[in-house]
Formats: sequence, C-alpha cells, structure tokens
Amino acid sequence: MKEFLNQNKSLKRVILEIKEVAGYLWQQGWAERNAGNISVNITDLMLHNSPEKDPVSFHELSIAYPRLSGSYFFVTGTGKRMRDLAGKPMKNAVLIKLSEDASGYNILLQKANADIIMPTSELPTHLGIHQMIAERGSSEKVVMHTHASELVTLTQPKEFCNQDVLNKILWGMHPETIVFVPKGIGFVPYAIPGSVEIAKATIKALHDHDVALWEKHGVFAVGRSVAETFDLIDILAKSARIFFMCRSANMDPEGLSDQQLEELKKLSANF
Repeated sequence: MKEFLNQNKSLKRVILEIKEVAGYLWQQGWAERNAGNISVNITDLMLHNSPEKDPVSFHELSIAYPRLSGSYFFVTGTGKRMRDLAGKPMKNAVLIKLSEDASGYNILLQKANADIIMPTSELPTHLGIHQMIAERGSSEKVVMHTHASELVTLTQPKEFCNQDVLNKILWGMHPETIVFVPKGIGFVPYAIPGSVEIAKATIKALHDHDVALWEKHGVFAVGRSVAETFDLIDILAKSARIFFMCRSANMDPEGLSDQQLEELKKLSANF
C-alpha cells in the first residue's frame, strides 16, 4: 500500500486531504461514533498506475451503475469512525473498482490475510449520486455525508421542513451563503437511512442542488474536491448558527431582503 501511494503522488494528496477533512468533521461534532461517510471518484488518478491485477475480493451490487463502468473510488469503510479516518485513512477506508458492466466491484490494495474492510453501507446512495454526476457531465468528484448538527436542528420544527423556507433562512443569515451555495439545499423528507427510497430522493435533490438536507438526520453534499465539499456544509451550518443565536437572544432575525439576495446571487458566478 505505502509503495503504491508513494508512486501515485496525486492519489496520496487526495487521501491526505480526506484525512484533514475527516478531522474537521469530528471536531465540529458532526461525526459521532461511526457517523458519516465520504467517497471520491479517483478514476482519473489511476489511469497510469492501477492496482487491479491483484483484487482482494469481488462483491455484487443490487443494481448496476452503467455510467460508472470501470471507475475507481476511495470510500470510507462501514462502521469506521471519522476520528480514526483522520488518524489512519487507509485502515478505515477502501479502494474499489467497478466491473465493466458496473454490476459489482473489486476491493483493491488490502492484505489478503487480514479482515476485509467493506465500503460504507451508504455505498448505493454514493454510487447513485456519482452516476447522476456522470450523466449530467459535471466536474464533481466528491460525495460527503455528515450529521451537521445545526442543519439537522433546523428540520426538527415542522414549520421549517420546507425547501423554500429553509433556503430563505440559510441564505438570509449571511451574505456569503448565497454567493458560495447559490443553488441552495434540496430538502429530503424523513426516510429510513440506507433505503432505496432515501437514495432516490437524495439523488433527485442533488440534481439541482449541491447539498441535500435529510430531515432529522444529516446532509449529503457534492463538490470538486474534499475541502470544497466540506466548505459547502460549513457555510450553511454557520448560517444556521446565526439564526439560532438570534432566536436564543429572543431576537427575530430580519435576514437579507429578496433584492439583496438577488444582487448577491449575481456575484456567485465569479466564484
């Protein structure tokens, strides 16, 4: 493993970024126990240095993802903790390659005599999102799921469980929110985590937004890099904190006006 990463400097840099961001997620209190998961499409980093000649094991998927045929992914392991990922990323994550018909995947670069690390149980949701990204031809490589407390809190009152209401609150609390997250969030009503239902709803929400907010659970976000994806969630959480700080001080936050938001949204193209 060390030899392969030393040969593939680009992949090594991505893993170091994952390591850093995993620490941020833990420090923010968004990754209790084994909460949260990250996947990165690393196909373009593996073209000239591929380890698939020695797969550890092959695993079938419940459905195929044809647009991801032959693609490589770095995926956090099932049951693994973000705080451990921050310390030892390759002992808490897995590299996989999808088969040519994309109906299953090989696990790569694990010791054959060791316990096999399996990908997160949310893998179908991750792959569904990566397939959607491939279908629309955009440049996002990263899918991140975490339990951002401030955003989850917003979905506890039923009055806020509305996409338009949530975006009005989040955009209105701080000018940079609409500049850096101009598409806002897509709201996903409560469904059983890991279910086909929530996977489909999340993919639909992320088709037109960079972040999907699961009612009473957490967020999924997509971005071009691991740091950029974390930043999207961090900015939205900051807006939620401002909202709750006003409420806790017995103030009704005014928020930015529609005109001010429109002016700011025009700036987003520059970023």
